[in-house]
Amino acid sequence: MSVTTERGALGSRTTLFEHALRLHRQDPDSALPRDGQPYPDDDLHRRRQPPRPPKDQRLRGAEVAGILDAYFAAADAPPGQLADAFHDVDVPIHRNEHIAAAALRADRQRVRQTGRWLVRHSTDRCSATVGLALLATDWAEEDIPLIQTIGLLSNQFGALAADALRRRRGGQRALLWLGRRVAGWGRVYVIEALCRHPTLESRRWLLRHACDGDFLNGYFAGQVATAAHLHEAITDTEVDDDLVDHTGRLLRLMADCGGMGMTLEHYPPAPIVLAAHAAHLDRRAPTAGRYVDAALIVDHLTDKAPERGGCTAEQRDRIVQQYLAVLDRQDWCDTVREELDADGDFFAWFTGTVAARLHLRAFTDLTGGDDR
Repeated sequence: MSVTTERGALGSRTTLFEHALRLHRQDPDSALPRDGQPYPDDDLHRRRQPPRPPKDQRLRGAEVAGILDAYFAAADAPPGQLADAFHDVDVPIHRNEHIAAAALRADRQRVRQTGRWLVRHSTDRCSATVGLALLATDWAEEDIPLIQTIGLLSNQFGALAADALRRRRGGQRALLWLGRRVAGWGRVYVIEALCRHPTLESRRWLLRHACDGDFLNGYFAGQVATAAHLHEAITDTEVDDDLVDHTGRLLRLMADCGGMGMTLEHYPPAPIVLAAHAAHLDRRAPTAGRYVDAALIVDHLTDKAPERGGCTAEQRDRIVQQYLAVLDRQDWCDTVREELDADGDFFAWFTGTVAARLHLRAFTDLTGGDDR
């Protein structure tokens, strides 16, 4: 497929779909750098005054639906007529009932054809978004590759792509494919969709790879722990390193994601999962990542009332001692000293706050404390 770069009345003539496909081919197994930004229509969108959403949020999307109703009422109108129709209209990037209703009022085959054309040929993100919203009201499996590709530009298209894939047979596997290749807000949309009806395959992936280190992971960490049955997986006697490490990330996030997602306080298996994670660490080789995650978990547990960590006082104290017994082992102390960048900002923050509060042996000589 060739990529055109001519400029027309509304800016670049490179389609959003071609842009996503080209970037994906450069590194097919990773998220697009900067979510694929800048998009081909960036110059145009920077110059315009963004349309204001209606004051009554219940009317959001109604203007788009009106344009669609008029288009579908003209039986011979080609999809290209909508190519620039939404540029000056407020276009929601999430599922919208007004747009969905307009699609359901029209002929299904024509809705599907229009959605496909707009996703594949739009040079303006607004029209491509409307096209994806039309496909999100349908369930044709042959549209999965099209939806996956535009979904790679996930900050703009991730929410609707996740909704569209979730409706289709084979959608869970398609969501997994997309989940491995998106970051930021797009990852939030896709992971949340995977958590709604997880399969055995998606549970295994969620338990090991859902969190990529972005602070936005806090929005879905609790959903992953619940939907993927973390309490069953981590209490097994035979667990792999990826599961143990990812469990540490989940627990660290849930300990401190109030206002974003589920916290340990509202996660009933919290004391069981915390104790199991600490026990598995005790049987594993130290790494800086494992050390830092465990220390942050302990810091959050000791900084708040026990119930904020989902524990009784007795459970909290026992779990804290489990973690500290691991963190104070000589091999763990040596490893974290060797692997953490002593000149980095994180090192300065970590040693001056978390390590100092917990009197961690690995850093007592750096913070002026006594070696325990």
